[in-house]
Amino acid sequence: MVRIETSPEDLAGMSAAEGILTARGGMTSHAAVVARGMGKCCVSGAGAIQVDYKAKTVKIEGVTYKEGDYISLNGTTGQVYAGEIPTKAAELSGDFKALMDLCDKYTKLQVRTNADTPHDARVARAFGAKGIGLTRTEHMFFEDKKILAMREMILAKDSEGREKALAKLLPYQKADFKGILDAMDGLPVNIRLLDPPLHEFVPHDLKGQEQMAKEMGVSVEEIQARVASLAENNPMLGHRGCRLGITFPEITAMQTRAILGAACELKKEGKNPMPEIMVPLIGILYELKQQKEIIQRVAKEVFEEYGVEVEFEIGTMIEIPRAALTADRIATEAQYFSFGTNDLTQMTFGYSRDDIASFLPAYLEKKILKVDPFQVLDQKGVGQLIKMAVEKGRAVRPGLRTGICGEHGGEPSSVKFCARVGMNYASCSPFRVPIARLAAAQAAVEDEA
Repeated sequence: MVRIETSPEDLAGMSAAEGILTARGGMTSHAAVVARGMGKCCVSGAGAIQVDYKAKTVKIEGVTYKEGDYISLNGTTGQVYAGEIPTKAAELSGDFKALMDLCDKYTKLQVRTNADTPHDARVARAFGAKGIGLTRTEHMFFEDKKILAMREMILAKDSEGREKALAKLLPYQKADFKGILDAMDGLPVNIRLLDPPLHEFVPHDLKGQEQMAKEMGVSVEEIQARVASLAENNPMLGHRGCRLGITFPEITAMQTRAILGAACELKKEGKNPMPEIMVPLIGILYELKQQKEIIQRVAKEVFEEYGVEVEFEIGTMIEIPRAALTADRIATEAQYFSFGTNDLTQMTFGYSRDDIASFLPAYLEKKILKVDPFQVLDQKGVGQLIKMAVEKGRAVRPGLRTGICGEHGGEPSSVKFCARVGMNYASCSPFRVPIARLAAAQAAVEDEA
C-alpha cells in the first residue's frame, strides 16, 4: 500500500496490505505505529516518491509503477526495491527461544505489548509479553457498521443523539474488549479511552457525507457544516484525549460499560480478566478526577447488572509535560502511570512527529541531534521529566506502578533507561517484544555488575 500519508480511515487497506510505503511521516507517524502493531513492514517518510492518487501510480527515481505492480520494502534499512522479493515469517524457536528463556531468568522489568486486536495480543503473548500496556480503542471503529455509528455519534446535534449512536457502538466495543481480555487471560490489559481528534473519524469526501446524511435523515449541507466545524488549526493540541470525555461524558460512560461488561462476562465463564482503564492526555488533576467519577459510577452500575464484580484499576497517560511536573498531585487519583513518550517527546521538543522528516536529516547531518528523538528516548530532557514524575508519584503513592507505552518501549537503550528509573514495565509492538525482553535482561545484569 502506497500513500502520501495514512490516517485511521486507511486501516482496512493497511490490514490487507503486505507492506506500507508513505511519502510523509516518521518513526511515530500513523503508518509506522499501526504497521508495527500489525506486524507489517513499513517505510515512512520516503519524501522522494511521488504518489498520484487519481492515476493510481507512484513515481520512484524516475520509474512509474502502476496499481498491481510489485515493489518490495526493507523496514530495517528503509530501502525500496523494484519487483517482488520472497520473504519468510519470523518465529520464536531454537537458539532464539533459548535466549528468550535466559532473559526471563534475569529480567526485573517486565515487557508488555501494544495491541488493539485479539490476534495482536496472541502474537505478543507467544513472544513472551506479560500483558498489554496499551490498547488503542480508536482503531476498533473503522469497520463498516462501527464507523457509521461512530460518525453518527460525532455528527449528532445533542447528547440524546450521541447516546443513541453510542448504544449502537456498545455491543461492538464490548465484543472487541472481550476478545482482547480473553486472549490475555490472567494478564493485565491496559485500555486507553478514546484519544484522537474527532475530525479523523468523519467523512471528508462527498460520497461519505451523502451516506451519513441518508443514515441520519438530514441534509448533506448539514453534515458538511458539522464536518467543517470539527476542523482545528492544531488538532494534536486540540479537542482530543480526556477533553473528549469531559465535553462528551457519554463516550467515557459507554467505553467503561463495554470494558467492564466484557470483563464480567469472562469472569462468569471462569476466566480471569485483568482490565486497567487509562485516561489519556491528562494535564490537570481535575481532568482525571472528573473522568474517574464517571468510570466509578458506571462500574457500580455494571457490577450490579451482572451480579459479579471484577477488580480493575484506573490510571492515566503521562504525555503532557505539565502532568510530569505535577505528578505528585495526579498520583493522588491515579493508580498507575503509563508514559506516552510519542506525545511527551513531541510536546517537550516542540517537534511535530509527523513533520520532523522535513528537517531531521539536516539536524542529524549537522550533529544538532545525534539520533531521531522519536526513535531513541531523549534521556537528558524527556527522560528527566519521566524520572521526576516516577519519583514524585511514588512519594505520594509508594506502590505506584509505572510503565512506558510509547514506541520507545521497543528500543534497547530506552528500555534500559526505564529499568534504571525503576519502572515496572515497558510496552511495545508485538514483534518488538523479543528485543525489549533482551534489553530488560541486559539492564538487570548491568545493574548487578
